[in-house]
Amino acid sequence: MTSPQTAPYGSWKSPITSDLIVAGTIGLGGVAFDGEDIYWLEGRPTEGGRNVLVRRTPDGTVTDITPRPFNVRTRVHEYGGGSYLIVDGTIYFSNFADQRIYKQTRGSQPQPLTPESKRRYADAIIDSQRNRLICICEDHTQADREPENTIVSVDLDTGEVRVLVSGSDFYSSPRLCTNGTHLAWMSWNHPNMPWDESQLWIATINADGSLGEATCIAGGTEESIGEPRWSPDGRLYFSSDRTGWWNLYRYNRDGTIESLCEMEAEFAYPHWVFGLSNYGFASESRIICTYTQNGSWYLASLDANTKQLQPIDTPYNNISSLRVRENKILFIGGSPTQQTAVVILDLETGKTEILKRSSDLEIDPGYLSIPEALAFPTENGLTAYAWYYPPKNKDCVAPEGELPPLLVKSHGGPTAAASASLNLRVQYWTSRGFAYLDVNYGGSTGYGREYRQRLDRNWGIVDVDDCVNAAKYLVRQGKADGNRMAISGGSAGGYTTLAALTFKDTFKAGASYYGVSDLEVLVRDTHKFESHYLDRLVGKYPEQKAIYETRSPIYHINRLSCPVIFFQGLEDRVVPPNQAEMMVDVLKKKGLPVAYVPFEGEQHGFRRAENIKCALDGEFYFYSRVFGFEPADAIAPIAIDNL
Repeated sequence: MTSPQTAPYGSWKSPITSDLIVAGTIGLGGVAFDGEDIYWLEGRPTEGGRNVLVRRTPDGTVTDITPRPFNVRTRVHEYGGGSYLIVDGTIYFSNFADQRIYKQTRGSQPQPLTPESKRRYADAIIDSQRNRLICICEDHTQADREPENTIVSVDLDTGEVRVLVSGSDFYSSPRLCTNGTHLAWMSWNHPNMPWDESQLWIATINADGSLGEATCIAGGTEESIGEPRWSPDGRLYFSSDRTGWWNLYRYNRDGTIESLCEMEAEFAYPHWVFGLSNYGFASESRIICTYTQNGSWYLASLDANTKQLQPIDTPYNNISSLRVRENKILFIGGSPTQQTAVVILDLETGKTEILKRSSDLEIDPGYLSIPEALAFPTENGLTAYAWYYPPKNKDCVAPEGELPPLLVKSHGGPTAAASASLNLRVQYWTSRGFAYLDVNYGGSTGYGREYRQRLDRNWGIVDVDDCVNAAKYLVRQGKADGNRMAISGGSAGGYTTLAALTFKDTFKAGASYYGVSDLEVLVRDTHKFESHYLDRLVGKYPEQKAIYETRSPIYHINRLSCPVIFFQGLEDRVVPPNQAEMMVDVLKKKGLPVAYVPFEGEQHGFRRAENIKCALDGEFYFYSRVFGFEPADAIAPIAIDNL
């Protein structure tokens, strides 16, 4: 056995290369049962980020179902989700290029179902009694006003689109009861996001397919609803955070609402995308569910009669896209040591089988950094949370007395959360000698409504303070070099990054991925779903315009005094390119080291393999120049102004 080589942090030779990551890694999502067949979506960077529907038959054969150039992806709310439905072998899906719904029967090419238009569709269900789909529609026909969101039916023979529910700003989760007589759905209105305030409705279906008078059965002021779902015996279940935590509830036939398992845990996730599924029915009274506590997800069985929750042991601490069919559970699972995978679990035997991994790369555990849950003190005597990854490489040690550089990650959303699942992009850093800190700042999901609301009116303050205090905590623990700390984030996390670099002097460099530099531009120019998001996070606009200017890094560029690199998709509608370009121009004029890397054809988040590689290597190269270490690999240089 050879002794580890002594090399400075950042200069460690790692087998986890950007080429390896993009060539061998796919995105997994949207799992589904259809009879004995199992389906899931694969997002493939090597195919330009195309989402392909894949089928696995009982004999273990896996087949691509979506032919080129089709891309199974909807743009409703821009973030999409709920992009396909399968009924007895027939597939209905939204195609990214034209946003039409296509119908594909076994062995045939997809055929358009909905007419050409500026409408987008998501979250479809089948209403077989009436030969139609019921789904969410987002109509962009009127260019001079915001899109109109409705619940519509789509005739399976003619493709005729008929509005069933309208009047609210947003809709989600149309769900038909077992005998087809009632429809349930969610709605919410500006300025709320669905995790702030949303409502649950129910209506009878008339003989002509229209809906009777709708009744709001849950939700309202300071209550968020999620995932309505009918049980096999025709009762409506849903999640609500009325106690401060997203727990499961049941709407009884006498009109009462019953809590099923009250605990300080989240049985739901914020409604960023359609098609979320955190529970399902194994029988009329047995619910299989997932919940999160302290950043980790768990699988459990809940008896709806006795209200007893029984944990189901799995090796996974991140569980999503849960589907249940009798004694089989299908989900996407991840852990700190295992690649994210499509997993099926047999409830009778307890055995699990991996159907597809996000990567087949076999990484020696000697190069994998295992995250540690961190609770650290922050402002106002409060506690915040993070996942800490120490540097790890079995072949290398640092010179005695040297402390590692630190990369702090501020996640997007900001109403989202950092996961501890194995992520090779994180391991790229730690295996080269960086410490990595993934911060679940105040406002993150998974710690209850009160923690989520720490960010109300305080975006750009609480999140920044928590990222700064997390970094300082590691420095006090002797785990990071206080003079070589960087912060990086995308989208909302990019704003936190830019705000931390502008308003604090803790970090010595940073990377913004399609981040927000001017809150005013964001509130004026973003898409409908998030057009009033900042009302709660910052303040009402334009009434509180002064706060927007106070919190926007672009107006305080004189306070920024360290190098920054920007990565930006040129077709981004969520955070347009001018957000990055304004900041870059000012930094150039100020004489600070700055790099700008724009990507043609990319939107909000990068999907093409070559761009993912360029961004990962480019950020590492940027820090190598700023912090003065020599990468072990030859990396394509990034043009850096003023350096």
